[in-house]
Amino acid sequence: MKNLFLIRHAKSSWEAPLIDKDRPLNNRGILDAHSVSQAITGILPKTFIIWSSTAKRASETAMIFVQNMQCSVESILFKDDLYTFDFHQLEKIIKSCDNDYDNVILFGHNEAITDFVNKFGDEYIENVPTSGFVSIVFDTNKWENISKGKTLKMVFPKDLK
Repeated sequence: MKNLFLIRHAKSSWEAPLIDKDRPLNNRGILDAHSVSQAITGILPKTFIIWSSTAKRASETAMIFVQNMQCSVESILFKDDLYTFDFHQLEKIIKSCDNDYDNVILFGHNEAITDFVNKFGDEYIENVPTSGFVSIVFDTNKWENISKGKTLKMVFPKDLK
């Protein structure tokens, strides 16, 4: 079994004139990331790897989550190729994961995340919101063989208010 935990970065700020990749989280994003990360800590497996896009908003979201999961920030593997909005690229990255790892926590971007969960999960989600969490389990021992999985859990900020 392979377990994938997808988290869309938290709400980001558009206030400063920055390039897209450098946009930080806004206050609502910080609060939502804390809420969702605290809500999911009890359902995460004991062992996992953590991948994050190198975009500032994704990396800041990952850091909030690992803080609340009581993990080390050094446990996050920042991958520049996760700065993608294309689910085909996201699929390629996930399928390249080392099969020694059964559990992957991934911080990324929309539309890639919503499109991915709708192709590979068994529940349609119109839009995975910022700070949204979706877990999918795959009945395979090889990441490259993942196909339709089972959507186990969804946690969105609006569910926690």
